[in-house]
Amino acid sequence: MRSLKYILRRLLYAIPTLLAISILTFALSRLAPGDPVRLFTFGATDLTQQDIEALRHTYGLDQPAPVQYGDWLWSAVFFDVGRPPSLASQSILYHRPAAGLLFERLGNTLQLALAALLLQLLIGVPLGVIAAFKRGSLTDKFVRIFAVSGHALPTFWLGLMLIYLVSVNLRLLPSQGLLTIGHDQWDIPDRLRHILMPAFVLALAGIANYSRYLRTETLEVISQDFIRTAHAKGLRERTVIVSHAFRNALIPVVTALGGILAVLVSGALIVEQVFTWPGVGQFTYAAVRSKDYPIVMAGVMFASTLLVLSYIIRDIAYSVVDPRIKAS
Repeated sequence: MRSLKYILRRLLYAIPTLLAISILTFALSRLAPGDPVRLFTFGATDLTQQDIEALRHTYGLDQPAPVQYGDWLWSAVFFDVGRPPSLASQSILYHRPAAGLLFERLGNTLQLALAALLLQLLIGVPLGVIAAFKRGSLTDKFVRIFAVSGHALPTFWLGLMLIYLVSVNLRLLPSQGLLTIGHDQWDIPDRLRHILMPAFVLALAGIANYSRYLRTETLEVISQDFIRTAHAKGLRERTVIVSHAFRNALIPVVTALGGILAVLVSGALIVEQVFTWPGVGQFTYAAVRSKDYPIVMAGVMFASTLLVLSYIIRDIAYSVVDPRIKAS
C-alpha cells in the first residue's frame, strides 16, 4: 500500500511540472518575433490582407493567448472529445496532426539514442574499470583527462570538427543523412556508416560520465575485504575483476540508467541538426524556425514527458531497492 501511494504521489507531482513546461513553451513561442501565417504565405503576391486575416482566424491565431492555450490544452489532453476537431494541435505548414508527424520521425531518433547508449556502455564502462585497476598510471591519467574533456567539448563544435576531418578531408564516413540516396533501406552497413559519427557525438558526455562513475565505484569496491579474500584464495586476477569487483561496482551505474535514454532522446536536437539526421529534434528545430506552433509544442512536450516519466520510473526503482525512500 505504501508503495502504491508513493507511486501515485510521484505521478501527481508530474502534472504541475508538465503544465508549467507547457505554459512556458507556449508563452516563449508566442513572444518570439515573426508571424507563422506571413512565413507560410511568403512570396504569394495574389493574397490580400483579408486573405491573411482569414488564415489567421482559421488557425485561431487571432484569439487571445489564454484562449489559444486552452484550445491547445483541450486538444492535447482530451483529443477534442465532445467537440469538432481543432486546428490547435495540427501543423500550420503540413496541415496534419503534429503528434503524428513527430511519431513518424521517432524511430530515427530512437535509433540514434540507442546507438549512443550502446557506445556509452561499451566504451565508458571498460575505461572506468581499467582506470581503477591501473590507478596512478598513464592509462588512469588519460581516462581522467578524457572524462573532463568529454564534458567540456561543445556538441555542435565536435560534430562540425568530425565532419571536417572524417568526412571532408579523410572521406571515411558520410557527413549527413540516414541512408545514402539510392540504397535500400535495409542496407545495414550503410546505415552504420551514417549513424557512427552522430551517435559518438551524442554519446561522448555519457562515456565521460560512466568512465568517471566506474572508476570511483571500482576503487571503492576493490578496497573491500571480500576482494582481498578473493586474492588470498588464489583466484585469477581476471576472475576477481569480472566476477567480484566489476559486478559490485556496476550496481550504482545500473540505477543511473533510469533516465539516460530520455536524456539522449531529448538531447539529440543539436546532433540531429548538425548531421541532418531526420529525427524528432531536427523536425522540431525546423518548426521553431517556421513558427509552426503546434509542432513546437508537441516536440517540447514529448521530450519533457519522456524525461519526467523516466525520472518517475527511476524513483520507483529506488523505492523498491531502498525501503527508506517509501517511508520518507
